[in-house]
Amino acid sequence: QVQVVESGGGLVQAGGSLNLSCVASGSITGIVSAGWYRQYSGNQRALVASVGSGGGTHYAAAVKDRFTISRDYVKNAINLQMTNLRPEDSAVYLCNVDPILRVGGESRYYGRDYWGKGTLVTVSS
Repeated sequence: QVQVVESGGGLVQAGGSLNLSCVASGSITGIVSAGWYRQYSGNQRALVASVGSGGGTHYAAAVKDRFTISRDYVKNAINLQMTNLRPEDSAVYLCNVDPILRVGGESRYYGRDYWGKGTLVTVSS
């Protein structure tokens, strides 16, 4: 069992900041890679930022230089610091993790990813 829980969303004025957090727990021993996505009502999920196993990061063009993704290897957490928020950043933000599972006392990698339920970000103009 793997649980992915996001937090930190809320209502903020344009130009403000929010820090989102995603924590993966359960039968895992670590995270290979992870990403933050956002979903507008009725639309597909779009990648916002991702972080790989070596710490390399990737950002969507729309958020580059405003958002920063980071990871906490001890807590199995993926954070997204969002600054200079714009009304068009309003969406449900979801976390996706690709973990190493604990199976029978051993670490196993199956290449299966898990999603959280999301946290709502609303930016007012």
